[in-house]
Amino acid sequence: MLLMISKWHIHPFLSIMLIALVLALLSEVPLTQVPKIIGEGFASTFTSIGIVIILGALIGLILEKTGAALTLADGVIRVIGQRRPGLALELMGWVVAVPVFCDSGFVILNPIRQALARRTGAPSVTLTVCLACGLYIAHVFIPPTPGPIAAAQTLGIGENLLLVMGLGTAVSVFPLLAAYGYARYIGRRVQSTEEALPDETGQTYEALKASYGQLPGIGLSMAPLVVPILLMALSSVAGMLHLSGKVAELCLFLGTPMMALATGTLFAFMLLVKTGKRGEFFDITDHTLRTVGPILFVTAAGSVLGRVIAASGLMEYITTQAPVLQTLGVFFPFLVAALFKTAQGSSTVAITTTAGLIAPLLPALGLVSPVEVTLAVMAIGAGAMTVSHANDSYFWVVTRFGNLTVEDGYRTHTTATLITGVTSMMAIALIKWIIGVV
Repeated sequence: MLLMISKWHIHPFLSIMLIALVLALLSEVPLTQVPKIIGEGFASTFTSIGIVIILGALIGLILEKTGAALTLADGVIRVIGQRRPGLALELMGWVVAVPVFCDSGFVILNPIRQALARRTGAPSVTLTVCLACGLYIAHVFIPPTPGPIAAAQTLGIGENLLLVMGLGTAVSVFPLLAAYGYARYIGRRVQSTEEALPDETGQTYEALKASYGQLPGIGLSMAPLVVPILLMALSSVAGMLHLSGKVAELCLFLGTPMMALATGTLFAFMLLVKTGKRGEFFDITDHTLRTVGPILFVTAAGSVLGRVIAASGLMEYITTQAPVLQTLGVFFPFLVAALFKTAQGSSTVAITTTAGLIAPLLPALGLVSPVEVTLAVMAIGAGAMTVSHANDSYFWVVTRFGNLTVEDGYRTHTTATLITGVTSMMAIALIKWIIGVV
Protein backbone atom coordinates (compact mmCIF):
# COMPACT_ATOMS: atom_id res chain seq x y z
CA MET A 1 0.00 0.00 0.00
CA LEU A 2 2.75 2.43 0.95
CA LEU A 3 4.69 1.53 -2.18
CA MET A 4 1.67 2.19 -4.39
CA ILE A 5 0.94 5.53 -2.74
CA SER A 6 4.49 6.83 -2.29
CA LYS A 7 6.48 5.34 -5.13
CA TRP A 8 3.96 4.76 -7.91
CA HIS A 9 1.76 7.77 -7.05
CA ILE A 10 -1.49 5.83 -7.19
CA HIS A 11 -4.28 7.63 -5.36
CA PRO A 12 -4.65 6.44 -1.72
CA PHE A 13 -8.29 5.54 -2.29
CA LEU A 14 -7.48 3.11 -5.10
CA SER A 15 -4.37 1.80 -3.33
CA ILE A 16 -6.16 0.97 -0.09
CA MET A 17 -9.20 -0.52 -1.81
CA LEU A 18 -7.01 -2.74 -4.01
CA ILE A 19 -4.94 -3.94 -1.05
CA ALA A 20 -8.14 -4.69 0.88
CA LEU A 21 -9.50 -6.73 -2.03
CA VAL A 22 -6.26 -8.69 -2.50
CA LEU A 23 -6.02 -9.34 1.24
CA ALA A 24 -9.60 -10.61 1.31
CA LEU A 25 -8.86 -13.03 -1.52
CA LEU A 26 -5.59 -14.25 0.03
CA SER A 27 -7.17 -14.69 3.47
CA GLU A 28 -9.69 -17.21 2.16
CA VAL A 29 -12.64 -15.01 3.07
CA PRO A 30 -15.63 -16.61 1.28
CA LEU A 31 -15.90 -14.99 -2.15
CA THR A 32 -19.60 -14.33 -1.72
CA GLN A 33 -18.87 -12.36 1.47
CA VAL A 34 -16.15 -10.11 0.02
CA PRO A 35 -18.48 -7.56 -1.64
CA LYS A 36 -20.62 -7.40 1.51
CA ILE A 37 -17.60 -6.80 3.77
CA ILE A 38 -16.26 -4.09 1.46
CA GLY A 39 -19.67 -2.43 1.19
CA GLU A 40 -20.25 -2.47 4.94
CA GLY A 41 -16.78 -1.10 5.63
CA PHE A 42 -17.27 1.69 3.12
CA ALA A 43 -20.72 2.60 4.40
CA SER A 44 -19.65 2.60 8.05
CA THR A 45 -17.60 5.76 7.54
CA PHE A 46 -20.58 7.72 6.24
CA THR A 47 -22.78 6.25 8.98
CA SER A 48 -20.42 7.18 11.81
CA ILE A 49 -18.39 10.29 11.00
CA GLY A 50 -19.25 11.32 7.43
CA ILE A 51 -21.79 14.04 8.27
CA VAL A 52 -19.73 15.04 11.31
CA ILE A 53 -16.69 15.72 9.13
CA ILE A 54 -18.77 17.71 6.62
CA LEU A 55 -20.41 19.88 9.27
CA GLY A 56 -17.14 20.35 11.16
CA ALA A 57 -15.34 21.41 7.99
CA LEU A 58 -18.20 23.79 7.15
CA ILE A 59 -17.95 25.42 10.57
CA GLY A 60 -14.19 25.68 10.14
CA LEU A 61 -14.43 27.37 6.77
CA ILE A 62 -17.00 29.85 8.07
CA LEU A 63 -14.70 30.67 10.99
CA GLU A 64 -11.92 31.26 8.48
CA LYS A 65 -13.96 33.36 6.04
CA THR A 66 -15.44 35.60 8.74
CA GLY A 67 -12.16 36.14 10.60
CA ALA A 68 -13.52 34.40 13.71
CA ALA A 69 -10.58 31.96 13.68
CA LEU A 70 -8.21 34.93 13.96
CA THR A 71 -10.21 36.26 16.91
CA LEU A 72 -9.94 32.88 18.63
CA ALA A 73 -6.20 32.63 17.93
CA ASP A 74 -5.65 36.05 19.48
CA GLY A 75 -7.70 34.94 22.50
CA VAL A 76 -5.55 31.83 22.99
CA ILE A 77 -2.38 33.89 22.74
CA ARG A 78 -3.66 36.40 25.31
CA VAL A 79 -4.42 33.59 27.78
CA ILE A 80 -1.47 31.26 27.18
CA GLY A 81 1.16 33.55 25.69
CA GLN A 82 2.90 33.46 22.34
CA ARG A 83 5.90 31.32 23.28
CA ARG A 84 4.19 27.90 23.53
CA PRO A 85 1.23 27.73 21.13
CA GLY A 86 1.80 23.99 20.64
CA LEU A 87 1.41 23.27 24.34
CA ALA A 88 -1.69 25.48 24.48
CA LEU A 89 -3.24 23.62 21.56
CA GLU A 90 -2.33 20.22 23.00
CA LEU A 91 -3.97 21.02 26.34
CA MET A 92 -6.99 22.48 24.55
CA GLY A 93 -7.38 19.24 22.58
CA TRP A 94 -6.94 17.15 25.73
CA VAL A 95 -9.78 19.00 27.48
CA VAL A 96 -12.08 19.00 24.44
CA ALA A 97 -11.66 15.24 23.85
CA VAL A 98 -13.10 14.34 27.27
CA PRO A 99 -16.67 14.77 25.98
CA VAL A 100 -15.93 14.78 22.21
CA PHE A 101 -14.56 12.06 19.89
CA CYS A 102 -11.05 12.88 18.73
CA ASP A 103 -12.08 12.87 15.03
CA SER A 104 -14.74 15.50 15.67
CA GLY A 105 -12.48 17.45 18.01
CA PHE A 106 -9.71 17.76 15.42
CA VAL A 107 -12.12 19.01 12.77
CA ILE A 108 -13.63 21.50 15.24
CA LEU A 109 -10.30 22.89 16.47
CA ASN A 110 -8.42 22.82 13.17
CA PRO A 111 -9.30 26.47 12.28
CA ILE A 112 -7.68 27.60 15.54
CA ARG A 113 -4.60 25.50 14.72
CA GLN A 114 -4.25 27.15 11.32
CA ALA A 115 -4.80 30.64 12.71
CA LEU A 116 -2.28 30.03 15.51
CA ALA A 117 0.30 28.91 12.95
CA ARG A 118 -0.09 32.22 11.13
CA ARG A 119 -0.37 34.24 14.32
CA THR A 120 2.78 32.87 15.99
CA GLY A 121 4.86 31.57 13.08
CA ALA A 122 5.05 28.17 14.79
CA PRO A 123 5.55 25.18 12.45
CA SER A 124 2.22 23.87 11.23
CA VAL A 125 3.33 20.26 11.75
CA THR A 126 4.19 20.95 15.40
CA LEU A 127 0.72 22.30 16.02
CA THR A 128 -0.91 19.43 14.11
CA VAL A 129 0.88 16.77 16.16
CA CYS A 130 0.19 18.61 19.43
CA LEU A 131 -3.51 18.92 18.69
CA ALA A 132 -3.85 15.34 17.42
CA CYS A 133 -2.05 13.85 20.42
CA GLY A 134 -3.85 15.98 23.00
CA LEU A 135 -7.19 14.81 21.62
CA TYR A 136 -6.08 11.19 21.31
CA ILE A 137 -4.70 10.87 24.85
CA ALA A 138 -7.94 12.00 26.50
CA HIS A 139 -9.93 9.88 24.05
CA VAL A 140 -8.45 6.61 25.33
CA PHE A 141 -7.97 7.41 29.03
CA ILE A 142 -10.67 9.66 30.42
CA PRO A 143 -14.43 9.00 30.69
CA PRO A 144 -17.03 9.90 29.53
CA THR A 145 -15.56 8.88 26.17
CA PRO A 146 -17.10 5.47 25.36
CA GLY A 147 -13.94 3.35 25.31
CA PRO A 148 -12.74 3.87 28.91
CA ILE A 149 -16.32 3.65 30.23
CA ALA A 150 -16.91 0.34 28.41
CA ALA A 151 -13.59 -1.08 29.64
CA ALA A 152 -14.33 -0.03 33.23
CA GLN A 153 -17.76 -1.64 33.10
CA THR A 154 -16.41 -4.86 31.57
CA LEU A 155 -13.64 -5.15 34.15
CA GLY A 156 -16.04 -4.57 37.04
CA ILE A 157 -15.14 -1.04 38.16
CA GLY A 158 -17.97 0.81 36.44
CA GLU A 159 -18.97 2.32 39.79
CA ASN A 160 -15.49 3.80 40.28
CA LEU A 161 -15.40 6.14 37.29
CA LEU A 162 -13.89 8.90 39.43
CA LEU A 163 -10.91 6.62 40.06
CA VAL A 164 -10.66 5.93 36.32
CA MET A 165 -10.82 9.65 35.58
CA GLY A 166 -8.24 10.47 38.25
CA LEU A 167 -5.72 7.84 37.14
CA GLY A 168 -6.44 8.70 33.51
CA THR A 169 -5.54 12.31 34.21
CA ALA A 170 -2.36 11.30 36.07
CA VAL A 171 -1.23 8.92 33.33
CA SER A 172 -1.97 11.56 30.67
CA VAL A 173 0.79 13.85 31.96
CA PHE A 174 3.58 11.61 30.65
CA PRO A 175 2.38 11.12 27.03
CA LEU A 176 1.37 14.79 26.82
CA LEU A 177 4.95 15.81 27.62
CA ALA A 178 6.40 13.19 25.28
CA ALA A 179 4.08 14.25 22.44
CA TYR A 180 4.95 17.91 22.93
CA GLY A 181 8.66 17.15 22.78
CA TYR A 182 8.30 15.03 19.65
CA ALA A 183 6.02 17.60 18.01
CA ARG A 184 8.67 20.30 18.46
CA TYR A 185 11.34 17.94 17.10
CA ILE A 186 9.46 16.73 14.02
CA GLY A 187 7.99 20.16 13.28
CA ARG A 188 11.48 21.39 12.36
CA ARG A 189 12.02 18.47 9.97
CA VAL A 190 8.71 18.02 8.14
CA GLN A 191 6.74 20.66 6.27
CA SER A 192 3.05 20.50 5.55
CA THR A 193 1.77 21.65 2.18
CA GLU A 194 0.31 24.78 3.79
CA GLU A 195 3.87 25.75 4.82
CA ALA A 196 5.58 24.63 1.64
CA LEU A 197 3.38 26.87 -0.52
CA PRO A 198 3.56 30.64 -0.16
CA ASP A 199 0.57 32.35 1.47
CA GLU A 200 -1.93 32.91 -1.32
CA THR A 201 -2.74 36.39 -0.06
CA GLY A 202 0.86 37.44 0.36
CA GLN A 203 -0.19 39.26 3.53
CA THR A 204 1.31 39.49 6.98
CA TYR A 205 -0.88 38.38 9.85
CA GLU A 206 -1.74 41.95 10.82
CA ALA A 207 -2.54 42.86 7.22
CA LEU A 208 -4.73 39.78 7.00
CA LYS A 209 -6.65 40.87 10.09
CA ALA A 210 -7.07 44.34 8.66
CA SER A 211 -8.49 42.91 5.43
CA TYR A 212 -11.50 41.56 7.36
CA GLY A 213 -12.40 44.97 8.71
CA GLN A 214 -14.17 44.62 12.05
CA LEU A 215 -13.56 41.10 13.35
CA PRO A 216 -16.41 39.33 15.20
CA GLY A 217 -16.32 39.32 19.00
CA ILE A 218 -14.83 36.50 21.02
CA GLY A 219 -18.21 35.27 22.32
CA LEU A 220 -19.84 34.82 18.91
CA SER A 221 -16.58 33.41 17.51
CA MET A 222 -16.44 30.76 20.23
CA ALA A 223 -20.11 29.75 20.00
CA PRO A 224 -19.83 27.43 16.94
CA LEU A 225 -17.10 25.47 18.77
CA VAL A 226 -18.18 25.68 22.40
CA VAL A 227 -21.90 24.95 21.91
CA PRO A 228 -21.32 21.53 20.24
CA ILE A 229 -18.78 20.61 22.93
CA LEU A 230 -21.20 21.54 25.72
CA LEU A 231 -24.04 19.62 24.06
CA MET A 232 -21.89 16.51 23.71
CA ALA A 233 -20.71 16.88 27.32
CA LEU A 234 -24.32 17.12 28.56
CA SER A 235 -25.21 14.02 26.55
CA SER A 236 -22.27 12.12 28.05
CA VAL A 237 -23.30 13.10 31.58
CA ALA A 238 -26.94 12.13 30.93
CA GLY A 239 -25.85 8.75 29.58
CA MET A 240 -23.34 8.12 32.36
CA LEU A 241 -25.93 8.90 35.06
CA HIS A 242 -28.62 6.89 33.20
CA LEU A 243 -31.03 9.82 33.32
CA SER A 244 -34.51 9.45 31.83
CA GLY A 245 -37.36 11.74 30.86
CA LYS A 246 -37.92 14.31 28.15
CA VAL A 247 -35.04 16.59 29.17
CA ALA A 248 -32.58 13.70 29.23
CA GLU A 249 -33.89 12.49 25.86
CA LEU A 250 -33.39 15.99 24.43
CA CYS A 251 -29.84 16.13 25.83
CA LEU A 252 -29.01 12.74 24.30
CA PHE A 253 -30.50 13.83 20.96
CA LEU A 254 -28.71 17.18 20.77
CA GLY A 255 -25.52 15.64 22.15
CA THR A 256 -24.97 13.22 19.30
CA PRO A 257 -22.00 14.52 17.28
CA MET A 258 -24.18 15.01 14.20
CA MET A 259 -26.83 17.12 15.94
CA ALA A 260 -24.30 18.97 18.10
CA LEU A 261 -22.35 20.07 15.03
CA ALA A 262 -25.57 20.91 13.20
CA THR A 263 -26.35 23.26 16.09
CA GLY A 264 -22.83 24.66 15.84
CA THR A 265 -23.43 25.27 12.13
CA LEU A 266 -26.44 27.45 13.01
CA PHE A 267 -24.22 29.59 15.24
CA ALA A 268 -21.62 29.72 12.47
CA PHE A 269 -24.32 30.97 10.11
CA MET A 270 -24.97 33.76 12.63
CA LEU A 271 -21.32 34.76 12.15
CA LEU A 272 -21.95 35.14 8.43
CA VAL A 273 -24.98 37.34 9.15
CA LYS A 274 -23.06 39.41 11.71
CA THR A 275 -20.15 40.05 9.33
CA GLY A 276 -22.38 40.75 6.32
CA LYS A 277 -21.27 37.64 4.41
CA ARG A 278 -24.52 35.70 4.40
CA GLY A 279 -24.55 35.79 0.57
CA GLU A 280 -21.36 33.68 0.53
CA PHE A 281 -22.98 30.76 2.37
CA PHE A 282 -23.73 28.75 -0.79
CA ASP A 283 -20.17 29.12 -2.13
CA ILE A 284 -18.68 28.25 1.27
CA THR A 285 -20.84 25.12 1.48
CA ASP A 286 -19.96 24.10 -2.06
CA HIS A 287 -16.25 24.60 -1.38
CA THR A 288 -16.54 22.55 1.82
CA LEU A 289 -18.11 19.60 0.01
CA ARG A 290 -15.44 19.69 -2.70
CA THR A 291 -12.70 19.72 -0.04
CA VAL A 292 -14.18 17.07 2.23
CA GLY A 293 -15.12 14.59 -0.52
CA PRO A 294 -11.61 13.14 -1.00
CA ILE A 295 -11.14 12.93 2.78
CA LEU A 296 -14.34 10.94 3.20
CA PHE A 297 -13.56 8.51 0.40
CA VAL A 298 -10.02 7.79 1.61
CA THR A 299 -11.30 7.42 5.18
CA ALA A 300 -13.95 5.00 3.94
CA ALA A 301 -11.28 2.98 2.13
CA GLY A 302 -9.33 2.73 5.38
CA SER A 303 -12.47 1.42 7.07
CA VAL A 304 -12.80 -1.21 4.34
CA LEU A 305 -9.24 -2.36 5.01
CA GLY A 306 -9.98 -2.64 8.74
CA ARG A 307 -13.10 -4.73 8.07
CA VAL A 308 -11.20 -7.06 5.76
CA ILE A 309 -8.42 -7.55 8.31
CA ALA A 310 -11.01 -8.31 10.98
CA ALA A 311 -12.71 -10.85 8.68
CA SER A 312 -9.41 -12.46 7.71
CA GLY A 313 -9.04 -14.39 10.96
CA LEU A 314 -6.22 -12.28 12.37
CA MET A 315 -8.31 -11.18 15.35
CA GLU A 316 -9.12 -14.79 16.24
CA TYR A 317 -5.43 -15.68 15.92
CA ILE A 318 -4.48 -12.92 18.36
CA THR A 319 -7.12 -14.19 20.78
CA THR A 320 -5.82 -17.78 20.65
CA GLN A 321 -2.31 -16.57 21.49
CA ALA A 322 -3.50 -14.84 24.66
CA PRO A 323 -2.32 -17.60 27.07
CA VAL A 324 1.27 -17.11 25.86
CA LEU A 325 1.15 -13.47 26.93
CA GLN A 326 -0.46 -13.86 30.35
CA THR A 327 2.89 -13.93 32.15
CA LEU A 328 3.40 -10.27 31.24
CA GLY A 329 1.10 -8.89 33.95
CA VAL A 330 -0.12 -5.35 33.30
CA PHE A 331 1.79 -5.33 30.00
CA PHE A 332 -0.51 -8.07 28.70
CA PRO A 333 -3.61 -5.87 28.13
CA PHE A 334 -1.37 -3.24 26.54
CA LEU A 335 0.07 -5.67 23.99
CA VAL A 336 -3.30 -7.23 23.16
CA ALA A 337 -4.94 -3.82 22.68
CA ALA A 338 -2.00 -2.67 20.54
CA LEU A 339 -2.38 -5.74 18.33
CA PHE A 340 -6.11 -5.17 17.95
CA LYS A 341 -5.62 -1.45 17.31
CA THR A 342 -2.93 -1.93 14.67
CA ALA A 343 -4.91 -4.71 13.00
CA GLN A 344 -8.32 -3.10 12.63
CA GLY A 345 -7.88 0.66 13.19
CA SER A 346 -10.54 1.63 15.74
CA SER A 347 -9.32 2.55 19.22
CA THR A 348 -12.78 2.05 20.72
CA VAL A 349 -13.09 -1.44 19.20
CA ALA A 350 -9.58 -2.29 20.45
CA ILE A 351 -10.50 -1.15 23.97
CA THR A 352 -13.82 -2.98 24.17
CA THR A 353 -12.48 -6.18 22.56
CA THR A 354 -9.42 -6.33 24.80
CA ALA A 355 -11.46 -5.64 27.92
CA GLY A 356 -13.75 -8.56 27.15
CA LEU A 357 -10.76 -10.81 26.52
CA ILE A 358 -8.81 -10.04 29.70
CA ALA A 359 -11.74 -9.67 32.15
CA PRO A 360 -11.62 -13.34 33.24
CA LEU A 361 -7.80 -13.26 33.34
CA LEU A 362 -7.37 -10.42 35.85
CA PRO A 363 -6.60 -12.64 38.88
CA ALA A 364 -4.03 -14.61 36.85
CA LEU A 365 -2.41 -11.32 35.84
CA GLY A 366 -2.15 -10.21 39.47
CA LEU A 367 -4.62 -7.36 38.94
CA VAL A 368 -7.18 -7.64 41.73
CA SER A 369 -7.61 -4.39 43.70
CA PRO A 370 -9.66 -1.50 42.25
CA VAL A 371 -6.51 0.51 41.59
CA GLU A 372 -4.83 -2.42 39.83
CA VAL A 373 -7.91 -3.08 37.70
CA THR A 374 -8.03 0.61 36.85
CA LEU A 375 -4.40 0.38 35.75
CA ALA A 376 -5.50 -2.46 33.47
CA VAL A 377 -8.05 -0.09 31.94
CA MET A 378 -5.24 2.45 31.46
CA ALA A 379 -2.99 -0.18 29.88
CA ILE A 380 -5.77 -1.08 27.44
CA GLY A 381 -6.14 2.60 26.55
CA ALA A 382 -2.39 2.95 26.01
CA GLY A 383 -2.42 -0.03 23.68
CA ALA A 384 -5.41 1.38 21.83
CA MET A 385 -3.24 4.36 20.80
CA THR A 386 -0.50 2.14 19.41
CA VAL A 387 -0.52 2.86 16.50
CA SER A 388 -2.78 4.99 14.31
CA HIS A 389 -2.13 4.37 10.61
CA ALA A 390 -3.91 3.94 7.28
CA ASN A 391 -6.76 1.75 8.53
CA ASP A 392 -7.72 4.34 11.17
CA SER A 393 -10.14 7.12 10.23
CA TYR A 394 -8.33 9.46 12.65
CA PHE A 395 -5.12 9.07 10.63
CA TRP A 396 -6.86 10.42 7.54
CA VAL A 397 -8.58 13.23 9.43
CA VAL A 398 -5.25 14.40 10.86
CA THR A 399 -3.25 14.06 7.65
CA ARG A 400 -5.85 15.63 5.37
CA PHE A 401 -6.89 18.52 7.62
CA GLY A 402 -3.25 18.95 8.65
CA ASN A 403 -2.23 19.13 4.98
CA LEU A 404 0.23 16.24 5.27
CA THR A 405 1.20 13.67 2.67
CA VAL A 406 0.73 10.00 3.52
CA GLU A 407 4.47 9.52 4.04
CA ASP A 408 4.66 12.52 6.35
CA GLY A 409 1.55 11.27 8.14
CA TYR A 410 3.50 8.15 9.08
CA ARG A 411 6.54 10.21 10.12
CA THR A 412 4.47 12.54 12.27
CA HIS A 413 1.12 11.21 13.46
CA THR A 414 1.81 7.45 13.39
CA THR A 415 5.20 7.85 15.08
CA ALA A 416 3.69 10.21 17.66
CA THR A 417 1.01 7.66 18.56
CA LEU A 418 3.72 5.02 19.00
CA ILE A 419 5.64 7.35 21.33
CA THR A 420 2.57 8.33 23.35
CA GLY A 421 1.39 4.73 23.63
CA VAL A 422 4.74 3.41 24.86
CA THR A 423 5.27 6.40 27.18
CA SER A 424 1.81 5.87 28.67
CA MET A 425 2.60 2.20 29.32
CA MET A 426 5.89 3.14 31.02
CA ALA A 427 3.97 5.53 33.29
CA ILE A 428 1.41 2.82 34.10
CA ALA A 429 4.19 0.33 34.92
CA LEU A 430 5.85 2.93 37.17
CA ILE A 431 2.59 3.54 39.07
CA LYS A 432 2.07 -0.23 39.38
CA TRP A 433 5.60 -0.60 40.80
CA ILE A 434 5.04 2.24 43.29
CA ILE A 435 1.80 0.61 44.45
CA GLY A 436 3.63 -2.69 44.91
CA VAL A 437 6.38 -1.06 46.98
CA VAL A 438 3.97 0.90 49.14
